[in-house]
Amino acid sequence: MESSMRKLILNSVRAGVAAMALLGGAASAQTAICYNCPPEWADWASQLKAIKENTGITVPPDNKNSGQTLAQLITEKNSPVADVAYMGVSFGIQAANDGVVTGYKPANWEDIPAGLKAPNGEWFTIHSGTLGFFVNKDALKGKPVPKSWADLLKPEYKGMVGYLDPASAFVGYVGAVAINQARGGSLDNFQPAIEYFKQIQTNEPIVPKQTSYARVISGEIPILLDYDFNAYRGKYKDNANVEFVIPAEGTVVVPYVMSLVKNGPNAENGKKVLDFVMSDEGQAIWANAFLRPVRASAMSPEAQAKFLPESEYARAKTVDYGKMAQVQKAFADSYLREVK
Repeated sequence: MESSMRKLILNSVRAGVAAMALLGGAASAQTAICYNCPPEWADWASQLKAIKENTGITVPPDNKNSGQTLAQLITEKNSPVADVAYMGVSFGIQAANDGVVTGYKPANWEDIPAGLKAPNGEWFTIHSGTLGFFVNKDALKGKPVPKSWADLLKPEYKGMVGYLDPASAFVGYVGAVAINQARGGSLDNFQPAIEYFKQIQTNEPIVPKQTSYARVISGEIPILLDYDFNAYRGKYKDNANVEFVIPAEGTVVVPYVMSLVKNGPNAENGKKVLDFVMSDEGQAIWANAFLRPVRASAMSPEAQAKFLPESEYARAKTVDYGKMAQVQKAFADSYLREVK
């Protein structure tokens, strides 16, 4: 009797362990890890929710920036943790060069213009943004809304201007490229940007490393070098008294890309996530978050109407994104040496 009872208990324990293993496996099978998918940025909150609803795959939010994402992927190269990654285009190109991402052609691959994807799919554009000034007009306390890069150097904006760290965050580097191009520099000569950053130090700028949307909405940072989509989100979704400004001297438009991580632990789930992001519904989420989806057909007239006129966007230019990636480290080194 005692022996029979012992066998029964042992079999029950074994069955329990097996069930737990199956449950754990099922949970793991329904997860994909994305580096740099922050809910506060570009309405990733809605995208992650839609991915879960449409695919059953949970993608936990992640608040890295592009530079931190690439550094982590390189550190984990021999034992990857992430399945997919989202980065500014120059970091996506670097990730491909460093061999930490692998080729994958997602759904609707043919709709992505040739210059906005790697030929074998190591990175591909999902949407783009235009850099300018995200301005909380209430926080200006009666001062005029700045209209140019030159305006930001004026003493009246002391302590009011913010930009993400140009040596780490992609949007910070984009700001440097935009300033440099507008002030006569080139991707071979960043000295105009370096001199600008030196000058603006007298205005005591705020230089965070992470996305700072909430700090603009609250008025803590009255003027942030940021993308149009964040400013439009503040205006139309959070009903804040904010404005987006395309500087008079010009700016740049840049793609954001996604990649499948090489040897990621949940590669099949990662592929499903990338497919959804490129689907009609996934692309429409970006459009409704005021980004320009890479598939132009996803931009509704209602979404387009909330952007500044095309005459304003005429001052936003593309650059050689491959070259932009090549010179990024040299710029960061110069910035850290001469400005920081």
